Amino acid sequence: MTRKILVTSALPYANGPIHIGHMVEYIQTDIWARFQRHRGNSCYYVCADDAHGTPIMLRAQQEGIEPQELIDKVNQEHQADFAGFNISFDNYYTTHSEENRTFSEAIYCAAKDAGHIATRVIKQAYDPEAEMFLPDRFIKGDCPNCGSSDQYGDNCEVCGATYSTTEIKNAYSVVTGATPIEKDSEHYFFKLGDFTDFLSEWLASGSVQKEIVNKMKEWVDDGLADWDISRDAPYWGFKIPGTEDKYFYVWLDAPIGYLASFKNLCDRTGESFDDYWAESSDAEVYHFIGKDIAYFHTLFWPAQLKAGGYRLPTGVNCHGFLKVNGEKMSKSRGTFVQASVFLKHLPAEQLRYYFASKLNNTIDDIDLNLADFQQRSNSDLVGKVVNIASRCAGFINKRFDNTLSAELPDPALYAKFAAASEEIAESYETRQYSRAMRQIMALADLANQYIDDNKPWVLIKDEDTFGQVQGICTQGINMFRALLSYLKPVLPELAEKSEAFLNAGELVWDSVQTPLLNHEVTKFKPLMTRIEETQIDAMLDENKQVLEAIQAAADKPALSEHLVNDPIKPEITYEDFDKIDLRIALIESAEAVKGADKLLRLVLDIGGEKRQVFAGIKSAYEPETLIGKQTVMVANLAPRKMRFGMSEGMVLAAGPGGSDLFVLHPDDGAQPGMRAK
Repeated sequence: MTRKILVTSALPYANGPIHIGHMVEYIQTDIWARFQRHRGNSCYYVCADDAHGTPIMLRAQQEGIEPQELIDKVNQEHQADFAGFNISFDNYYTTHSEENRTFSEAIYCAAKDAGHIATRVIKQAYDPEAEMFLPDRFIKGDCPNCGSSDQYGDNCEVCGATYSTTEIKNAYSVVTGATPIEKDSEHYFFKLGDFTDFLSEWLASGSVQKEIVNKMKEWVDDGLADWDISRDAPYWGFKIPGTEDKYFYVWLDAPIGYLASFKNLCDRTGESFDDYWAESSDAEVYHFIGKDIAYFHTLFWPAQLKAGGYRLPTGVNCHGFLKVNGEKMSKSRGTFVQASVFLKHLPAEQLRYYFASKLNNTIDDIDLNLADFQQRSNSDLVGKVVNIASRCAGFINKRFDNTLSAELPDPALYAKFAAASEEIAESYETRQYSRAMRQIMALADLANQYIDDNKPWVLIKDEDTFGQVQGICTQGINMFRALLSYLKPVLPELAEKSEAFLNAGELVWDSVQTPLLNHEVTKFKPLMTRIEETQIDAMLDENKQVLEAIQAAADKPALSEHLVNDPIKPEITYEDFDKIDLRIALIESAEAVKGADKLLRLVLDIGGEKRQVFAGIKSAYEPETLIGKQTVMVANLAPRKMRFGMSEGMVLAAGPGGSDLFVLHPDDGAQPGMRAK
């Protein structure tokens, strides 16, 4: 019976290029989708760019373009990279679409009508210098779970913990480096706890790997907190119905992008959306994702689907991360490899095979050892698989008029190739690709051993044994054909070239069951070339240059981040400027503030009058180095009551934040109390 299957990969963020770490997931998914089609099943593969959020809004501002123009440009770049790696999407879309808006609003309204949405005023992280609420990813600090530094405000990349921005330690704003303050804002919450029993049953259903289930059960057992699904303006995304300045948090509408992308495909092709997503659907739906976003896909997403009246995924397949040469991908070492740079120097097919040879159905990380990549590609693909065809085709082309013999000289050996079909299929089906590759290469070894034992290059020289060569080479070409049938989900480009050589139509999974006999093949052409070390070196060299250029471009906005995030205000008159009283101040004392990570308490002398000022410059200065120096302060700023006392002014400083802060000092001769004009 033909299966009806829909598969998706996680949505890449529309704020930067695809790298080979991303490609682990898309190659894994693509192999599985191609395998299903190869077996004769109906299998759609859809994806989309995750196109919402503050980072996209800010990057568009930095480039001087509208967010729509940015996401359109990135979408084209992403699709080009995916095409270069032979990823066979049936539809690649965007979350910034009317379909996604419609689904997001409908699911939200259904949840609200059922009493699963709550509103309340919360204290939210706010950057007092940029004058904006800070999204999770614009706050960094120490992970509250493992203590790792420089982690994002919602998720630790070291231990995988998920938390709220208020829990992170030693927090600072990525925008300005300032210590975030808390400010009240009304937010909208999805009451995830309403779905506790449902989610417990879902996790026990076998749809998720045990390692992930065990982790998610910890969240369920601890009590599921309400999920904050709103963000404050300014924000690039969908406005929450019935509000003026509240937007859906990107993680609400991102997975809904799976529905939207498939709906867009259905509208273009006539396929039935409900056949796959209605609660009564008997189709299969699988998500392929990284283990770092399992929380969103195995708790939030099923609850959203339940609230919206849709079916649940048949399976959520999580994978680990990619390391390069045994270490986390590194920009400084040039191993944070951009997909586009890799494709300039190295073939995608070989990387697809290498990943397949490492991948299984666990969440373990895999390693791309570049020396091993070169050796295994050359040995397995060129030295074993392609070599079978190249060793046999020449004799068939030149000596036997391109025609295969009428029978196989060793049908029992060929039967082993045919009999391996179901074991290899089971390995593909269960995503144990590494086992499938071992099974296939074991057959390749048998084929090469057969050719070595029979030595057609020797037999062709003897008139008495000349006729045996056609049968031996026919046997070899048929074994090659079987191998390519099994490898086609992994190596579609090599399979296509081989189909042209074999001249027998498209290879399907069961092609191996019927050998080609008394059949005319075409003239053999080289199918794959060896990878040279110089190619890898050139790729790494160019990639390092590209990364340096990207970093340099990223550093430029940092020099003018205040202009980007807080544009120059409307013109003022000299009379307006004259209202600001800037005075030369002597820093009489400076000390750290107990309980404050970034503040120094300064006592300033502005000509006989003393002022207390709390300045967020601790990360850049030891207190004692400031004592006795002069600076410039805003003397007529209204005092502000802080948790540590009253701040009676503001010290002027420049720089992006953190250790890159520079207190302004007047020239020699300036005296405390003098006005700066």
